[in-house]
Amino acid sequence: MMIQDQQNSIVLAGKQRYNKGIILILEEYAMGNSKRYEYDYGDYEEGKTPTTMLEEIMADPEFPQLTEVIIGSWGDACGVDCQAILDGIVDNKEKFAHVDSLFVGDMDYEECEVSWILQGNYSALWAAMPQLKSLTIKGASDLRLGEISHENLESLTIICGGLPVSVLQSIQRAKLPNLKKLLLYIGIDNYGFDGDAETIRTLLAESDFPKLEYLGIEDSEIQDELAGVVLESKYMKQIHTLDLANGTLTDKGGQMILEKLPQYPNIKVLDVHYHYMSDDMAEKLKALPVEADVSEANKPEEYDGEIWMDAMLTE
Repeated sequence: MMIQDQQNSIVLAGKQRYNKGIILILEEYAMGNSKRYEYDYGDYEEGKTPTTMLEEIMADPEFPQLTEVIIGSWGDACGVDCQAILDGIVDNKEKFAHVDSLFVGDMDYEECEVSWILQGNYSALWAAMPQLKSLTIKGASDLRLGEISHENLESLTIICGGLPVSVLQSIQRAKLPNLKKLLLYIGIDNYGFDGDAETIRTLLAESDFPKLEYLGIEDSEIQDELAGVVLESKYMKQIHTLDLANGTLTDKGGQMILEKLPQYPNIKVLDVHYHYMSDDMAEKLKALPVEADVSEANKPEEYDGEIWMDAMLTE
């Protein structure tokens, strides 16, 4: 069995059902002591909730050995938020002290469209999990990060169809002295992104992540504009991975990358997969002295006299 998302491709060596099949645990991941917990809609109709999921996670005899917990659907992720799970982790922080990687919302569109996933308020999580090194959140509806202050977090990823300015501002003010990877799906205005290129420029100018090595600003319908913003940011001098993938990057953005990237020998990896560049521009980027992913070329569509290009993940 294979589980895939935009960040990970994880091969499962086995599976089992815990608590008489009510919660599905997919185990034995290729890396680390990791488990994914989920309910399906049938579980929800039988009365299962985010609260019972949290209880069953803690009752799992293998839970004390886990370093990574992955939360899939909590039954009706389109109609019920995950706040009870977040609150339960905070209330039982001693029991979660061994978990240094957390993914909340790992589900595909058949379970719940990404823009419909109801998230929650993470404000109390920062203090409750000081050992946390990696946090991945999928979905941005009702998402609140609060005042972010965390000494040990190294990776923050938000996967969504549209990232609200309020969330971006929390990240902009965040105190994350050891953050190495920041990956943000910007998305589109129809599904929650209520900012513009200047919003991202301000985020990159005013944030302070001295150890940042991987910067991903992707999945946008204004990817050319955002490429220009990122290429002018202070982080270009320190990162080794530049991720501008999954958006509407065209030859205009490709040309900016082609001209700017040679100024930064620190950058070793360029990811622009899923794009709208010409074959010629893609080949030019591949010729740069970096490891470049220019796969998944798309062609604009014309409809009613207008040209249409879509970001990879929206609804």
